[in-house]
Amino acid sequence: MISVVIPTLNAAKSLPHALSPLIGGVIADLVKQVIVVDGGSTDETLALADAVGCEIVHSLRGRGPQLMAGAAAATGSWLLFLHADTVLAEDWISEAQRHVRSGKERAAAFRFAFDDDGLAARHAAFWVDLRCVLFKLPYGDQGLLISRKLYDALGGFRPLPLMEDVDFVRRIGRARLSLLRAKAFTSAEKYRRDGYMRRSLHNLFLLARYLTGADPADLEKAYARGG
Repeated sequence: MISVVIPTLNAAKSLPHALSPLIGGVIADLVKQVIVVDGGSTDETLALADAVGCEIVHSLRGRGPQLMAGAAAATGSWLLFLHADTVLAEDWISEAQRHVRSGKERAAAFRFAFDDDGLAARHAAFWVDLRCVLFKLPYGDQGLLISRKLYDALGGFRPLPLMEDVDFVRRIGRARLSLLRAKAFTSAEKYRRDGYMRRSLHNLFLLARYLTGADPADLEKAYARGG
């Protein structure tokens, strides 16, 4: 029923953790296909994906093009887009089943959490939750579950080097987006390295620039250098 699409680039360290919760979905006959869309990895990413039976698609580098390529290869009636450093909580299966069986043409994202239980991490996650509740604007690291029919009707992801998730979620619209109770744990590595406050403000600044018309290519360069 669900095709899972995971864009990768040198993700050998995190990919096994992202794949592990999907095994339960396969056993429950919920996940029928896991597609790893690689943007040119030079580590063991592809060997790991192949070893566990993932379908491998090669793509131009960039989450936008990679997500597009994964969706094109997907055969499920539902699509779950998932980052390679995001790990779904155990209850994701029941939440996804409930959403899929509702029969409603709506997309859904999971609740955001860091793989860090420290105070700074919890504080940053609180503001993400608030953004999602107030503005219905989840990011890609929260996963996105959407029916194939709705995905195609909206034109799918665009080949943006950054903000492809914001672009697509805004086209989905508040009325067609649900927030699931299950959590998606994302890696806090960059936040620990740069500082939670600094990284959060940096991301917010990039979002503001995007919403006021900045070129996503320029934003991608700024994101990559962390400034």
